Amino acid sequence: MTHSVNPPITAGREPDLADEDARTPNDHLQELYTRIVDAKAGFDVMVDKAEPDFRDVALSFRDMHQRHADTIKDMLHGNVEEDGSFMGTINKAVVSMRAFFDEIDEDVMDQVRRGEEHVIDAFRTAEASVSQADEARLIALRAELEDLLDRTKHLD
Repeated sequence: MTHSVNPPITAGREPDLADEDARTPNDHLQELYTRIVDAKAGFDVMVDKAEPDFRDVALSFRDMHQRHADTIKDMLHGNVEEDGSFMGTINKAVVSMRAFFDEIDEDVMDQVRRGEEHVIDAFRTAEASVSQADEARLIALRAELEDLLDRTKHLD
């Protein structure tokens, strides 16, 4: 005699974040927040280690990421993982190691641009999942990041 086993009731369980259909707007905002905090962690170290001619650029990115993180934290009503993810620790380590062997100057802009593309991708994903009012806020934040990248393109 074969017994069938019914799957457990899953009401109230956390969505599997790997399943895109199960993700909520807050999940996308949290992912964006985490990427911003992780990026800022690298700039925290970069500001301290940057050559004098590059320090203002590093400050601009760091301060912008802080403002963006604060805005998204407000959108999430303070319900965030404030420390970011392990990637933030990696970002700090990479900048510290580079500073040990080389100067932190405009030569890092290729890496900065690649890292910021991950943030821009998270912005676009979050924008597509939130209300129109929140979408407009996120688009304005993303535009600020894209503008800063554009203003620093001469450093490549």
